[in-house]
Amino acid sequence: MAQPPQINSVKAPDKAVVDATRSRRFPALNFPLIIVAALLLSYGLIVVYSAVSNNENYSFSRSLAGVAAGLVVMIVIWRFDYRRLSEFTTLFLIVNVVLILSPHLPLIGVEAKGAQSWINIGTQIQPGEFAKVTVILLDASVVARYGGKLDDPREYLKALGIMLIPFVCIMTQPDLGTGLVYLFIAAVALVVGGARPKFLLLTLLAGVIAIACVFAIDEVIKGSSGEYKLLKDYQRSRLLVFLDPDADPTGDGYNLKQAQIAIGSGGLFGQGYMQGSQHALGILPEAPTDFIFCVLAEELGFFGVAVLLALYLSLVLVSFRIAATAGDLFGLLIVMCVVGMWLFQILENIGMTCGLMPITGIPLPFMSYGSSFMVVNFAMLGLIGSVWAHNGASGKKGSYATTR
Repeated sequence: MAQPPQINSVKAPDKAVVDATRSRRFPALNFPLIIVAALLLSYGLIVVYSAVSNNENYSFSRSLAGVAAGLVVMIVIWRFDYRRLSEFTTLFLIVNVVLILSPHLPLIGVEAKGAQSWINIGTQIQPGEFAKVTVILLDASVVARYGGKLDDPREYLKALGIMLIPFVCIMTQPDLGTGLVYLFIAAVALVVGGARPKFLLLTLLAGVIAIACVFAIDEVIKGSSGEYKLLKDYQRSRLLVFLDPDADPTGDGYNLKQAQIAIGSGGLFGQGYMQGSQHALGILPEAPTDFIFCVLAEELGFFGVAVLLALYLSLVLVSFRIAATAGDLFGLLIVMCVVGMWLFQILENIGMTCGLMPITGIPLPFMSYGSSFMVVNFAMLGLIGSVWAHNGASGKKGSYATTR
C-alpha cells in the first residue's frame, strides 16, 4: 500500500499576505487608541453619572446622546483622507469666523454666565467648541505650507496673523478659556512647524506686554467712567483669586476653596462612589462641568486620580506613536495640535481646581459633562485615526518625522 507523502515542514504564510488579510478584517483601526479612548470614556461617564444624579439642571441622557453623535462623527472623520484638506486654508478660516460669531446672531444667540457663547437651534450648542476642530485644521494647513522651515519674519507674521483671527473672534463673546485653547493650539503648530525660537520668544514677550496694557488701559477707563470695559468683572475676579485666594471669599475664592476641600476630603481611596458630600449637597459649584475632577477626587480618592492620569498618559503616548507614522507635515501637525490641546485642557482644569492655575472654565477631556464638548473630543480622535489610517495602517516604514 502506497504511503502518503510526508510533510517535513510547513511554510509560514508570507507577511504581506497576513498584513493584507488583517487589514481587510479591520481596515485602518488602531486598537491601542480605541481601547484607551473607550476606557477613558467609560471612566468619564461613571463619574458624570454620579455628578448629575442629584442635580436637576443636568441630564445624563444628554451625555449619552453626545457620545452617540460623537461616535458617528469619529467614524466619518476616521475614514476620510485628511490629506485632502491641506489646501482649504481659506475655507477653514471662513468656517471658523462664522462658527465663532454665530452666537451674536439675533433669535438664535443665547447668553449664559456672562458670555454670548451659545446658539439655540432646537437644542443649545456651543459653536466655539466645534470651532476647535477647524482651528486645528486651519493652523496645520497654514504652517504646513512652509515645509517645516518658518524662518522668514514676514511669513511668520502672516501665519501668526491668520491664526490669531479665531482668538480675536472668540473674545467678542467673550470666552477667555476657549480663546486660550486656540492660542495654545497655534503655539504648538508654530513650534512643530519649524518657527524660529527667536520669533516664538518675541511673540511670547509681545503677549505679556499686551496683557499688561489691557489691565493698565482698563484701570484708566475705570478712573474716568467708574467701571471696567475691556475685562468682564468675573474675568478680573478669577485672575485676582489666582493671585490671592482670599480676594473674593463669596465668589470665585469660595469656589476654589470648596474645590480644594473636595479634593482633600477624598484621601487615598475616596469617600465611595456616589458618596461625595460636597457636590451632593450642592456646595461644589459646576460639579459636572468645570469641577468634575473634584467629584472624582472626592469619591475615588488619590487612587481614582492616578487611574485617570494613567489613562491620559496612555492616550498621549499612543497619539505620539501615531504622529511618528505621519508621512507629511500636515498630518504630523494635526496629531500634535490635538495632543497639545488635550494636554493644555488637562493641566489647566486640574491646575485650577488645585489653585495652581487661574479659573477659566476649561473642561476636562472625556470627563466633563457636555454634549458639544464630547462630540468635539470624538472628532479629535477621528482626526488622529485618519492620520493613522492613511499612513501607519498601510505599513509604511518612513515618516515625515524621521525623514525630514
